[in-house]
Amino acid sequence: MVEPSDLVTTVVVNWNGRVHLNKCLSSLLTQTYTPQDIILVDNGSTDGSADYVEAQFPSVKVMRLPVNTGFAAANNLAIRQSSGAHVALLNNDAYAEPDWLTRLVEAAESDPRVGMCASKMVFAHQPDVLNSTGICVDRAGIAWDRRGGEADDDRETQPVEIFGACGGAALYRRAMLDEIGLFDEDFFAYLEDVDLAWRARGVGWRCLYVPAARVYHAHSATGVEGSPFKSFQLGRNKVWLLAKNYPFKQLWMYAPLVAIYDFAAVIYALVARRDVHALRGRLAGLADVARIWQKRRGLPLPQRHDVQWLEPLEVPWRVTRRYRHLAPTR
Repeated sequence: MVEPSDLVTTVVVNWNGRVHLNKCLSSLLTQTYTPQDIILVDNGSTDGSADYVEAQFPSVKVMRLPVNTGFAAANNLAIRQSSGAHVALLNNDAYAEPDWLTRLVEAAESDPRVGMCASKMVFAHQPDVLNSTGICVDRAGIAWDRRGGEADDDRETQPVEIFGACGGAALYRRAMLDEIGLFDEDFFAYLEDVDLAWRARGVGWRCLYVPAARVYHAHSATGVEGSPFKSFQLGRNKVWLLAKNYPFKQLWMYAPLVAIYDFAAVIYALVARRDVHALRGRLAGLADVARIWQKRRGLPLPQRHDVQWLEPLEVPWRVTRRYRHLAPTR
């Protein structure tokens, strides 16, 4: 058992999520591992969230922002003003089992090169179904929630190494963040956790999925699955993610496949969902891709320039199965 110490700062980013905050913050205040502090960053909410937390949870530090700065920037602000050796992130629309932090810290402290720990995220409305067990990325550059939509079973009971952690319920080592930098604030929201994980893996940091660290998640309660906002953000950030991180030596080999798979994704969005925002996002990403490409120069020099962490390709018509459990909520 990990004893309480000053190891962990816990951060919750909130935007008009007052309805979720009682469960979220109550779960953090009843952890068997006591965090050094709990910070709620309120992203310009108009539903009284900040006042509610200050009145009902006086031990939680509230940072008020006048406008919505996005998930990435809000987390970065809290991380910069914290001092724990680890930073735990929890979505405002999620709540954790009492031993969540204990399990994450135990896994992180098992190896100094473990820079990220991913939680078992299940759907709050369907807790026998997995929402995420971390991040997967394939060789076409497509990212998805590992084991999303599968039954919550005993197939994995011990920590296992994976590509990266979903930022909705994750633990990050500060030493890793000091080396690779924080979330890319250009991303605003979505795929910023994939970008961070890719940068970390490139310089030798490990990520463990911790099955005993269980979280219940009301998926996309803030961003809304299938909304124009989310579709645009995902489309734009997908372009930027690959421009920043895809291994350069393999980029020319896989670029045609990346283009074919992405073209198929856009056509599917247009035909099956009548969603033009996925295309709009990609066009916006391409319009600014030169600036994002320059960020590669500022990244730590990778130890390996290959695709060893990327999953094999699926045939295009099977890719959509990775997302069948995420029903649009327009």
